[in-house]
Amino acid sequence: MPPQTRRSMLLASAAGAATTFLAGRPGSGGLLAGPLTRGLGDEKAASDMSFGLVTYQWGKDMDLPTLIDTCEKSGVLGVELRTEHRHGVEPSLSKAARDEVRKRFEVSPVQLIGYGSNAQFHEADPAKVKANIELTKQYIQLMHDCGGSGVKVKPNGFVKDVPREQTIEQIGKALNEVAEYGQQYGQQIRVEVHGPGTCELPVIKAIFDVADHPNVAVCWNSNGEDLTGEGLEHNFNLVKDRFGATCHVRELTLGDYPYKELFQLFEGINYAGWILLEARTEPADKVAALIEQREAFEKLVAHVQTSSLNR
Repeated sequence: MPPQTRRSMLLASAAGAATTFLAGRPGSGGLLAGPLTRGLGDEKAASDMSFGLVTYQWGKDMDLPTLIDTCEKSGVLGVELRTEHRHGVEPSLSKAARDEVRKRFEVSPVQLIGYGSNAQFHEADPAKVKANIELTKQYIQLMHDCGGSGVKVKPNGFVKDVPREQTIEQIGKALNEVAEYGQQYGQQIRVEVHGPGTCELPVIKAIFDVADHPNVAVCWNSNGEDLTGEGLEHNFNLVKDRFGATCHVRELTLGDYPYKELFQLFEGINYAGWILLEARTEPADKVAALIEQREAFEKLVAHVQTSSLNR
């Protein structure tokens, strides 16, 4: 067991916060790979899902101290830093600046879950694919130095006049390369379900048939396309064995996605990762809005637990 720190004591005492999950921190001796689940026999255990924030859109205009303070005040104790936002955490940071980022999180109950990059591997130009691979490696180093546990990448569609199967194989092979590199730094590669055509779950399944490195994982993204074809449960089951530390949701209170069913599916596999809010609206009071979303998350978790125990 690691020694107790001020950060661990803050985590233990943070009122109203969701259960926290230390996801493959550098130096922990372990790396998240494949599905994150608690013991399947522990039917009455409290949910290990935790609620956090992607800085897109609600945190995009906050500097790092303001972002951490906002998360603390709202009891949202995990954050994925999206690239090109005001927090300024980018590969250009010096060693001293990276140390400062790490220290800010170490003295806070808020965890740096990882990085939200725009790295993509679908393009027809091999030079662009190689450049994105090298950029991903820079993000991996950045998160290692700052105390995160992974880097989000994404497919971003198919290319005209290039066979889909060729693009799928290209993406999968690139993911294997960055996953191998990430493993050396204790950083999971999290593939957001994203892009025209590539956000369809059968396509993600095909990409992951190629991307078989254990350090590359699916980041569910709560898209409308999840409901197409044979429906949510079928599409969820296509990739559930490859989930990693993070999944993305939109505002849980808008009623435009079947989150109760999704959370029942998460509970059914005993998912033990972070449910990260990637918001689309622009509320004036971000703390109040985050509290509302955290409470909606807690109600969903309580509902699916009750339903599970009653079955």
